[in-house]
Amino acid sequence: VQLQASGGGLVQPGGSLRLSCAASGSIFDISVMDWYRQAPGKERELVASSTTGGSTNYANSVKGRFTISRDNAKDTVYLQMNSLEPEDTAVYYCRFWVGIRAYWGQGTQVTVSS
Repeated sequence: VQLQASGGGLVQPGGSLRLSCAASGSIFDISVMDWYRQAPGKERELVASSTTGGSTNYANSVKGRFTISRDNAKDTVYLQMNSLEPEDTAVYYCRFWVGIRAYWGQGTQVTVSS
C-alpha cells in the first residue's frame, strides 16, 4: 500500500492550492485521514484531520482558510488551501489510519512566495 500526494507547487500569497492524496493497493476501513506539514527547521505538525464519521479538526493557524475533505470510494483525501501565507510554506504529508497502523505519503512541497 502506498499513498501518493500531489498538488503542491509555488503560489503567491493570497493564492490557493488543492492537495490530493490517494492510496494505491487494497486498503479497507480507513478511519482517519490526516494532513501534516513540516517547514524547514521545524517539527512536523498536524494541519487537518477527517474521520469516517464526518468530524474534522484543524490547526488554529489554518482554520477558516483550509478545508479537508475525503472520497472514501476512491481512498482519497483532499486539502483545499485558500488565502495562503508565506508561513504555510512546508512539505505537506498525508497519513491514513487503518486500525492501529498508520500509512504516510511521500510529501508534496508547497511554497508561498511573491
